[in-house]
Amino acid sequence: MKNSMLCRIRHMVLGDVQTNCYIVYCQETGQGVVIDPADEAGRIMEACGELHVEPAAILLTHGHFDHFMAAGALREKYGISVYVHEKDMELAADPSLNASGAFGWNEALRADKTVADGQVLRLAGLEFKVLATPGHTAGGVCYYIENQGILFSGDTLFAQSVGRTDLPTGSYGTLTRSIREKLAVLPDDTKVFPGHGPSTTIGYEKRYNPFLTL
Repeated sequence: MKNSMLCRIRHMVLGDVQTNCYIVYCQETGQGVVIDPADEAGRIMEACGELHVEPAAILLTHGHFDHFMAAGALREKYGISVYVHEKDMELAADPSLNASGAFGWNEALRADKTVADGQVLRLAGLEFKVLATPGHTAGGVCYYIENQGILFSGDTLFAQSVGRTDLPTGSYGTLTRSIREKLAVLPDDTKVFPGHGPSTTIGYEKRYNPFLTL
């Protein structure tokens, strides 16, 4: 049964890398979480104000710089924690690992809390189940709101594609195994909100994604 306390999603495309950022919130609680605050912290804060949402946490799907550049400013303004998988803590904090160094930048972030596979984060009146999906990075995760059929897939799964695996800690074999074992088994009508590009569904990807072989 779907939870009567429905979440709402504000989608924003931010930064030079055109990364998807999601404000996931509950009107009943007036709180939300920010998933992958890519860049342009002012725009994210402005959107939260328009929505009358007070962020309760920042969730990172992985530690690449283009998914966290606004995290520090949001953490300071709202007094909230940044969550990332333990295996991506070092990656996020090191420009030589998080891909910012390749762009001549020096972005680094030290997260506050770690998440683990199967953990359920109860935030803002919603429940986010952590699905560890290594491959794009060693600590890549997806966040699954199971009772509403919503998945935030980061750079693990895209519409008709998958994340790249040629950056530090990436592994193509690990990534495709993660998708087969953790994502392809979800209900076909699960809505997928990826780190880049348009949204999709698990059923559509099972039919049309050339990388998703079952």
